[in-house]
Amino acid sequence: MMVLYSGTTCPFSQRCRFVLFEKGMDFEIRDVDLFNKPEDINTMNPYGQVPILVERDLILYESNIINEYIDERFPHPQLMPADPVMRARTRLFLFNFERELFVHVQILENSNNQKAMEKGRATIRDRLTQLSPIMLKNKYMLGDDFSMLDVALAPLLWRLDHYGIDLPKSAAPLMKYAERMFSRPAYIEALTPSEKVMRR
Repeated sequence: MMVLYSGTTCPFSQRCRFVLFEKGMDFEIRDVDLFNKPEDINTMNPYGQVPILVERDLILYESNIINEYIDERFPHPQLMPADPVMRARTRLFLFNFERELFVHVQILENSNNQKAMEKGRATIRDRLTQLSPIMLKNKYMLGDDFSMLDVALAPLLWRLDHYGIDLPKSAAPLMKYAERMFSRPAYIEALTPSEKVMRR
């Protein structure tokens, strides 16, 4: 059975929990106290971070790598596009999300530097506002199909209040899209009690 070592407030762990529940398969989630990590976390991941997925002798870390493995191992419902061109574009989008959005999430999660945090909030606000027009005609990031791109973004959109990020009115289509994701049964199931209180 797959075991996911997960932080109860970690947005990257939330991505993996979301995918596991979307797949509706057997797995175990082990909550990790990020302020008092068990010694074996550093043994399994040299960066000492969660999420970590363990299946028999396989140990994976980094949420996007874990999620692609789960998607290939349990192909229904498929979250990465079947078409190689679309799959490559999706990977590029995921890479851009990490570089342009989630690098700032890391700062908001781990820094006490007010100036860096303000810059992070402003950058996230701008980038998300730029994404909003896509949602005028699309149900999800890639059109009608829920995909790994939606999984990657959902934890950030859920935490906007928590991070002190107010989006402008022009981002209304993005917020409607967020509500579509948040109403998915797998999304609701994957939330930890600590995450549930992050949104007003």
